Amino acid sequence: MVQKVVINAKIFTGKEEISNGFIRFLDKIIETGSMDQYQKQSDEEIIDAQGKIIIPGMIDVHIHGGYGVDVMDADPEKLVYLSNKLLDEGVTTFFATTITQDYPSIEKALRAVKTAKESGKTIIEGVHLEGPFISEKRAGAQPLEYIKAPDIDLFLKWHEASGNSIKLVTYAPEKAGAREFENVMIERGIVPSMGHSDAVREELLQSKTTHATHMYNGMRGLHHREAGVAGHALLSPQIQVEMIADGIHVHPDMVNLTYKVKGASGMVLISDAMRAKGMPDGVSELGGQKVYVKNGEARLENGSLAGSILTMDQAFRNIMQFTGCGIAEAVQMTSVNQAKEFGLASKGVLSTGKDADFVIMDDSFRVRETYHLGRKHQRGE
Repeated sequence: MVQKVVINAKIFTGKEEISNGFIRFLDKIIETGSMDQYQKQSDEEIIDAQGKIIIPGMIDVHIHGGYGVDVMDADPEKLVYLSNKLLDEGVTTFFATTITQDYPSIEKALRAVKTAKESGKTIIEGVHLEGPFISEKRAGAQPLEYIKAPDIDLFLKWHEASGNSIKLVTYAPEKAGAREFENVMIERGIVPSMGHSDAVREELLQSKTTHATHMYNGMRGLHHREAGVAGHALLSPQIQVEMIADGIHVHPDMVNLTYKVKGASGMVLISDAMRAKGMPDGVSELGGQKVYVKNGEARLENGSLAGSILTMDQAFRNIMQFTGCGIAEAVQMTSVNQAKEFGLASKGVLSTGKDADFVIMDDSFRVRETYHLGRKHQRGE
């Protein structure tokens, strides 16, 4: 592998801004710095960014699929294809996200993720198990017939099937057995996330949850006599809130309000994307259910939102538009926070020794090139 260096770039490392800098790398970052300090080395490939913006590769911890692929297809080759398409968006790491379905199908999907991950051809870092340990009252697009109370034996079987790669679990903390289930997750370094939950705050104060799945969606909302799941997330500094910043799942005003309360350090942008992302409008599918996609919305026959067709680069642009935050804050919400929360020690920040995962964007924040472990990926590759 030939050593490379990108020069004349506006770099947002995740810790600092370098107004005119360089980044030298192989599969890992060798050095970053200002162009004032740059010294050309022999036999290295020089890439002139011509003033373009560089940010850390984005990390999507909640994505069911896209581009005609669903994690529940349980097909390792399709997961490789999905990985390549996500690089177009500037995503260099994602958590393959399951949905409530019959239990053999969930296990099959987890085994496929393990196979795909072990191939070394994907950008999968782990699994987000969304359901089936959720509330029937807040099921949303999760099929009711497979919802159940937390089952530790079943969960541990699934964790093993995934190659012990479950990193995030969406569950309802009010369900019977949830306290014991939280302990099992935490002992294994898995983040417990309240979601598809009808809990009241009194119940949540007894919980060890530290994450909120797709904030405001599939949860008991704010009420002036009961803070609910949404209020608990806003009031609790330890809770990271996921935000689908498409302007559909959460109104831009509410995205802005959440940002004002939680700040850039308390939010993680997600896509919650499903199979229809990147595909023409029409009929699609999620978890065995028919989904209708029109005008940027994906809905079940009953009208419930069924995931999104949001790309992460669009979320990056939207969060700045909705909140007025800067590039550094958008980087924090698309990369830095995720790496920190989930212990992805080699991700999230552009500094010496970290993975060479970064995105080159133009002034309109459109992805021009994505580098994953130092390998260049251009849109449509």
